Amino acid sequence: MPRLAVSGVGVVFVLLISTLAYVPAARSQAVADAGWSTALVSNPGANISAAKVAPDLEIAYSDFIDRVDKNDVREVVISDSMVKGVLTDGKRFQTTVPQDAGLIPRLLDHRVRITAARSDVEPISTGWLSLFLLSLLPLIAVVGYVIWSQKRQAKSGGGVFGIGQAQAKQVDADAPPVTFKDVAGIDEAEFELSEIVEFLKRPEKFQRLGGKIPKGCLLTGPPGTGKTLLARAMAGEAGVPFFSMSGSAFVEMFVGVGARRVRDLFAQAKKSAPCVVFIDEIDAVGRHRSAGVGGGNDERDQTLNQLLVEMDGFDGDQGVIIVAATNRPDVLDPALLRPGRFDRQVVVPAPDVGGREKILRVHLRHVPLAPDVDPRIMARATPGFSGADLANLVNEAALLAARSGAERVSTDELEAARDKVLLGAERRSLAMTADEMLTTAYHEAGHALVALYVPGHDPLYKVTIIPRGRALGVTMSLPERDRYGLARIELEAKIAMMFGGRVAEELAFGKDRITTGASDDIRQATILARRMVTEFGFSERLGPLRYSDGDHETFLGHGGNARLNVSETTASIIDEEIRRIIEEGESRARKLLTERRDELQCLAEALMEHETLSGEEIRALLAVPVVGGRSERVRILATAQNAVPDGLLEPAKG
Repeated sequence: MPRLAVSGVGVVFVLLISTLAYVPAARSQAVADAGWSTALVSNPGANISAAKVAPDLEIAYSDFIDRVDKNDVREVVISDSMVKGVLTDGKRFQTTVPQDAGLIPRLLDHRVRITAARSDVEPISTGWLSLFLLSLLPLIAVVGYVIWSQKRQAKSGGGVFGIGQAQAKQVDADAPPVTFKDVAGIDEAEFELSEIVEFLKRPEKFQRLGGKIPKGCLLTGPPGTGKTLLARAMAGEAGVPFFSMSGSAFVEMFVGVGARRVRDLFAQAKKSAPCVVFIDEIDAVGRHRSAGVGGGNDERDQTLNQLLVEMDGFDGDQGVIIVAATNRPDVLDPALLRPGRFDRQVVVPAPDVGGREKILRVHLRHVPLAPDVDPRIMARATPGFSGADLANLVNEAALLAARSGAERVSTDELEAARDKVLLGAERRSLAMTADEMLTTAYHEAGHALVALYVPGHDPLYKVTIIPRGRALGVTMSLPERDRYGLARIELEAKIAMMFGGRVAEELAFGKDRITTGASDDIRQATILARRMVTEFGFSERLGPLRYSDGDHETFLGHGGNARLNVSETTASIIDEEIRRIIEEGESRARKLLTERRDELQCLAEALMEHETLSGEEIRALLAVPVVGGRSERVRILATAQNAVPDGLLEPAKG
């Protein structure tokens, strides 16, 4: 900060010196331009009547030179750039003279009498003042701009004078408040925060019994579950000011700036008490402090130290509640989580089916709906969706309805929006050859058949060979209910289904025609098999032991990346067990598809004709006995489509 201030003063100083150096030079030039005639006063007492009498004629300068060369000029009076004189015949003349250094010698050679007259206006004094003022104006403008910009940045917390001020944003008091009515699907989290809201409304209820409200509340959970919205609802429910600031706003390249911003934030909060201070993504500043190896001084460590001091330095009875949110509670410093700082930790999980129904009803309040829309059915069809996913689903459905010119949002738009969120947008513009389409059809048909017939797999939802997102085709299964744990048979069924596509390509076209389309299937199957061996204890040879480091949750970004601290022998056994699980899953898929090659061919041909099939359509198609081969089954499928209400069997809209 001092360096910036010195550099600004230096710029102003250089401009001032340049201006002062320019003024004398300009004055000297003005003196030179003011008229060499002033310095040529040959006789102050000479008769200058020629300059005072009106001339008889005005001639050009070239004619004046010709007359001088012909000795037709008797005398002249020179004043600035004007020359007046008398010719030999007595006529008076005048002419305008440019700067000509040879004029005076020429007149003297022809014995012309020369008189120099002063101008009525002092050119030297007036020119110097004008040049000085003109030279000073840029300096005044630069200095004024610097002062104005620094004051403006200081008010907004930036610039040289405000770089240490907190960047907290206070929610406008005139804006509609967010309350618990706008939050749904996280009843347990609301209950945990209701006590804090009650304290902010009626603190005397707790103070009379000696109770103290928690100073801080830490909200943890997967992204999109409503942690920020819950904090705003808590402040809106209590009717107190709400300050919001990101954890990364405390981190700056200048030493001490983060700590100063922490002090400034708590000073603002104390002035506005009772209030709620929300720090989003607190892991940006609250990570484990370094050990100081090498004598370094981490600015983030100093900022965290100041945050710990401030949270210890104010009394909970002041009514300042610190609420923080993070997806990474495992990386936070233990000193930040101890009682007396963040006393209460609230987990905000993904909503269950009842919570999703409530969330959908909140987001559908301001959307005109068709009579066929049932939030309960849509909630059952969106397992695993977070609150942000459901809000995005409703918005996409509204956009699809508006794009088609509909007056209301129907179930068709909601289902199409769900497919877009789950599978990605359709890429119908992608040019695929007939062979590529056929390979994709067999690949997805293999996935679908294994998902249908392997015990323990989730029900088949939809199969499409229309490119969506980064995939050329998609086979999707949805659980019938919310799942909080998976059995071993279900994991093995998932691995078998992942290899159904690759095996189907091999059975249909041979080993030499297998494509790279199964690369992501192999990656996911390998990760799942490794976790079965190293985390879930599903290996008889290794037993129920954990061989992966850390206790990280998948939603924290650590899934599949854990290191193994084991011996070489154990690592070799782990690799063998992973290979065994993978090979068993592939063999299971190969046996099933080999026994059902007719159904594989039938389903692939149906996908080539219809592009998208739902799980119900596939089950209806494969339940028909083979009578006449492919054409008979596809004809029956087409007949079934005509008997089903419109929109039920259409391809998903993108």
